[in-house]
Amino acid sequence: MSIRIYGISQCNTVKKARQWLAEQHINAEFIDFKKIPPTVADIQFWLTQIPKETLINRKGTTWRKLSTSEQQNALSSDEAAINLMTNQPSVIKRPVLVNNQRVLVGFDAQQYTEFLA
Repeated sequence: MSIRIYGISQCNTVKKARQWLAEQHINAEFIDFKKIPPTVADIQFWLTQIPKETLINRKGTTWRKLSTSEQQNALSSDEAAINLMTNQPSVIKRPVLVNNQRVLVGFDAQQYTEFLA
C-alpha cells in the first residue's frame, strides 16, 4: 500500500496532516510541490475524484493574485484549471492525499481515519 501526500512543507495544514500520519504510524511518501511539481497526469487523476472548484484553493494568495479573467478561465474548463495548477502548484488546495487510487484534499483527522481505514 503506497500512500502519498502532496503539498508544500511550509504549509501549516500539510504540517498537521504529516504529524497526524506520523502519530498514527502511517508511512506516507511526501511530495513537495516546490521541488517536484505535480504532472498533468497527476492533476487529471485528482480531477476524476475532486472537482476543480475544490482542488483549486480559492482562499490562498496565489489565487487572489490572479486577474478576474484568469480566475474565471481556470474555473471554466478542466484544461485551463490543469494548466494553472501545473504552472502554479501553490494554487492547489493542500494537502492532497492519495491512497489506493483514491484522492482526498485538505486535512481533517476524522476524514483521514475513515479514508485510510
